[in-house]
Amino acid sequence: MNSQPTFLLLADGDFSPMTSKTANSVIRFLPDRVVGVVDREHAGKTVQEVLGFGGAIPVVGSMKEGLAQKPDAVLIGIAPAGGRLPDEWRAWLAEALDAGADLWSGLHTFLSDDPLLAAKADEKGCTILDVRKPPANLPVAMGLAREVDACVVLTVGTDCNVGKMTAQLRLVEGLEERGLKTRFVATGQTGIFIEGWGIAVDAVVADFIAGAAEQLVLKAAPGADVVLVEGQGSINHPGYSGVTLGLLHGACPDALILCHQATREYIGEYRSAPWLKIPPLTDYIKMYEMLGNAVHPTKVIAVSMNTYDLSDEEARAACAAAAQETGLPCTDPVRFDAAPLLDAIVAAARG
Repeated sequence: MNSQPTFLLLADGDFSPMTSKTANSVIRFLPDRVVGVVDREHAGKTVQEVLGFGGAIPVVGSMKEGLAQKPDAVLIGIAPAGGRLPDEWRAWLAEALDAGADLWSGLHTFLSDDPLLAAKADEKGCTILDVRKPPANLPVAMGLAREVDACVVLTVGTDCNVGKMTAQLRLVEGLEERGLKTRFVATGQTGIFIEGWGIAVDAVVADFIAGAAEQLVLKAAPGADVVLVEGQGSINHPGYSGVTLGLLHGACPDALILCHQATREYIGEYRSAPWLKIPPLTDYIKMYEMLGNAVHPTKVIAVSMNTYDLSDEEARAACAAAAQETGLPCTDPVRFDAAPLLDAIVAAARG
């Protein structure tokens, strides 16, 4: 994954600030490599009009229109529950291969296992990249990540899709500017697309999730002052807490940044009817520190707030309220100055 291909993003029917996490993140961090987005619902608009960022990248209504932009690859831009390929998209992806475009996917359904798509890729000399395929021979974690010299910082959350990856990607440049050599460790398909390496830990057999996290830290740490490990899920999410705990124990983080969406009140609220209320941030701090300290000393050092759906005044008030509740620095690093988070990491790394 060392090349710099241009992408057509496929997010049909789910292109929005909350439902197309993969597409949105690629647009945010690799905008110069995105030629368009396929979504019939918003066809004719720009990405800026749909997301509030991304500029004049066009949204088109068909694969044919998107392929006219001459992308090097079609990238699956959504991460649906269960990671399965929508049936209608199979023909569209075959169309992309016929046009000579590679396929990049982070779905649990591996496109390279599809007989039609695999045959077309072979015929056309195209590549199908399934980044969720875990590497072979992952180990059981042995706590080796605790021995690295770098300060390991893991983002943890109150729910899925609250900005754990985005927050950290926004911090890398700031930490480098402060003189700290920083590596970002991708643990999900979107981060792998952006960073170019990593392991999608939610596709790893449960016994080896912590081992995968350990390997990633060991790979990233040499020569680094700070290793930022992308968090997944939430410790009290009924579906994804196992991945969260595997990362917490495998990465052996020295520090944690708690991520939360200010307006979200229930776990999974952005996907389905709410039923499990999100407890206070102070409860999460206690939970994460207790479980993390069972393996390696760690503490929550800051709060990263996602305020995308609030006014500036409301967003600042939400950050101030979280800081008052927790006694920790808090900001939205996408919307506001990231200095409160950067200061906390610098203190942890040099303390």
